[in-house]
Amino acid sequence: MKPKPDLREGSTDTEAPSGVEGSAGIREHQHLRVLIANERRDRLELLAQVVGGLGHDVIAREIYVKEIGWTTARERPDVALVGLGVSSEHALDLIGEIVREASCPVIAVLNGNDPEYIREAARRGVFAYIVDGSPDELQSAIDITLQRFTEYQNLQGAFGRRATIEQAKGILMARHAITADQAFELLRNHSQAHGRKLVDVAEAVVESHLLLIPRLTEQDPLQAASS
Repeated sequence: MKPKPDLREGSTDTEAPSGVEGSAGIREHQHLRVLIANERRDRLELLAQVVGGLGHDVIAREIYVKEIGWTTARERPDVALVGLGVSSEHALDLIGEIVREASCPVIAVLNGNDPEYIREAARRGVFAYIVDGSPDELQSAIDITLQRFTEYQNLQGAFGRRATIEQAKGILMARHAITADQAFELLRNHSQAHGRKLVDVAEAVVESHLLLIPRLTEQDPLQAASS
């Protein structure tokens, strides 16, 4: 049986490091659509082999910064892996373009420890990095990154919902000359009475307020939300 390549140049060793379970048989992973990018074609092909060996689909392989954004927007990958090639600036530009277009996390793949590059990559939006290692280490990095990305998205959603509710409360406070607590009670009571989520009621209040500003004295935002 031919051993699978790992991320270290010239190596085909697949032995998992101590304390890391193998990716085949011992634990199962989600089948992912992966975008890979690297200025060096040889490293790009090596990474593609490793990703394919883990059971994932390599949906795009990119070298050029000018093409990576469009490819990312078109393919909508689950995760993107960007290798450090000849130029660190080129790799950083790849990361920046993917982050700008994608709704997926980006993992930087390095062939050696480079703290300055890692710091700049983090500023560009990379979610994690891995220094050349085995396929199992790459899979572990992907698993952890996807979990953190999901938590990040949930947190962003929570912040957005909270902001919408606060905006709706402000509208009701101004409309009815009431306190913040009283405005929240209005939203909650309306939500319960009509069987709707609180954030949906808040969004309706905000939207109706924007539409009905010239007629604000004629129609209550909560009444508009019910219509």
